[in-house]
Amino acid sequence: MKSFRRRSATVNAGSMADIAFLLLIFFLVTTTISADKGILRQLPANDCPTKDCSSPINERNILRISLNSENTIFIEDKIVQLNDVQDIVKSFVDNNGSGSCDYCEGYKLNDLSDHPNEAVISLSHDALTKYHMFISVQDEISKAYFSLRAHYIKDTFGKVPSDINKDEFKLVKKAYPFKVSEVAVKRN
Repeated sequence: MKSFRRRSATVNAGSMADIAFLLLIFFLVTTTISADKGILRQLPANDCPTKDCSSPINERNILRISLNSENTIFIEDKIVQLNDVQDIVKSFVDNNGSGSCDYCEGYKLNDLSDHPNEAVISLSHDALTKYHMFISVQDEISKAYFSLRAHYIKDTFGKVPSDINKDEFKLVKKAYPFKVSEVAVKRN
């Protein structure tokens, strides 16, 4: 009897490299790579804005805002709502004898900052604070400074913020410097 030896079936793999290369190009072209966006905040210059960086800051010129792990906002150990933060910061920074926010009714004028140049906002948060809450508080602080600066621009230059030039903006920043200290509280 004659035995037949069968040859195993083969697949021509000559064009496999071409197909893989074309698939790779296809996926590279059609896939969008999401770019992470950060906080649009410019870091301050390396120099100290005051004349002497080693000089202590008067306690009454520091407004302490803190967030705990349950996302509760405390300002000077009093619980406040997110929508009150802007008014509190504005009244603290711009102490022109008004004390204009509802929260500040219990404050005496000497509990507010001496001058806008002296005011410092200290923002601290727990390691378990939700990111969106921290950013929301930062936004309220920024809105307060923007509002104070816009009012200053209107009173001083008779313009809206988008119409001032670089030299005028330097004067505005000098009148209402954005001094925020951000600290994360470490957990053990």
